[in-house]
Amino acid sequence: MSNVSHDELLIELLNNISTQFNRYLSILIFMFGIVGNILNILVLSQRSYRSNSCAWLFLVLSIVNLVSLISGLTTIMIGGWVTNPTDYIGVLCKIRAFSVFSTRTIAMWLTVLATTDRWLLSNMNAHRRQQSSLKNAQFWTVIIVILSVALYAQQLYCYEANMMDTPLKCYGKTVACRYLTDISISLVTVSIPIFLMILFGSLIISNVRQSQRRIQTLQLGSTGATKTRPLGSNSENSVGKFRQKTDRSLLLMLFFQVILIGILTLPLCLDKLYSSFSPDHRSPLLLATDAFVYDLAVLIYDISNGITFYVYTLCGGTVFRKALYDFIMSMKLKMGC
Repeated sequence: MSNVSHDELLIELLNNISTQFNRYLSILIFMFGIVGNILNILVLSQRSYRSNSCAWLFLVLSIVNLVSLISGLTTIMIGGWVTNPTDYIGVLCKIRAFSVFSTRTIAMWLTVLATTDRWLLSNMNAHRRQQSSLKNAQFWTVIIVILSVALYAQQLYCYEANMMDTPLKCYGKTVACRYLTDISISLVTVSIPIFLMILFGSLIISNVRQSQRRIQTLQLGSTGATKTRPLGSNSENSVGKFRQKTDRSLLLMLFFQVILIGILTLPLCLDKLYSSFSPDHRSPLLLATDAFVYDLAVLIYDISNGITFYVYTLCGGTVFRKALYDFIMSMKLKMGC
């Protein structure tokens, strides 16, 4: 009898902690994420960025992150105070699952695409640099959206409300559906994109180092000529230092973005892999533990959808901060008029 009582107390504790997270942590993530993504959209939609492929990808990424936060966190915040409507409304359960999983996948692969675009831009090969264009970025964005939507269209069939003996009441209704969802999230949404981000990030670093070595070689070869033009030498050095500073800022921004995405998305990936191989019939305590871990992993994942603005601002160097400052000044001028 004491064992049953202890399990009930532990289940109640886990449920209470999960409720507090859904009440307060979700609101905090929602507020910072919405504000950050809206500021991203306002800054990156300025005319000076419209022809830049990387800026355009970050703009679309911010819009997708905004949709993901609204569709994912709204019902979680409601569930912290009253019964989550997706628990008992089948249509809402299906739509939320489809929109959340598809937008998360789109966001991850847009980050991969942006990383690939930066790799092309930093390449020594002129033909590859030409492949970094707004047209190509838009084309591959459409492909990513179509494939992501197609991948998770099965959620409109698989997910059902009022489920029993599952971590959530809004969950996959068959074992096959759960396997498909868990493997898709673990591999297609998280693991493969992170691997490609790290791969292309390493290639960018390699390209930048090759470029720096080439510049140093050219500077050594033209030492005699530069001695007769000290003023021109100072100007060229200042331009070179500015370019190196910009490259370092972009690499630092990429580094922190990939690292944070990896850290924040890994818990949900591991939880989905665990649930794929866990037994179907579990004790009430194990179900409560699974639900608690899943709720926490989802909230941590949502941070990755709302943190991009703060990564760009803190790690993006003077380029993004100047654009943000220019936008704020333009708003002040319009309000003053």
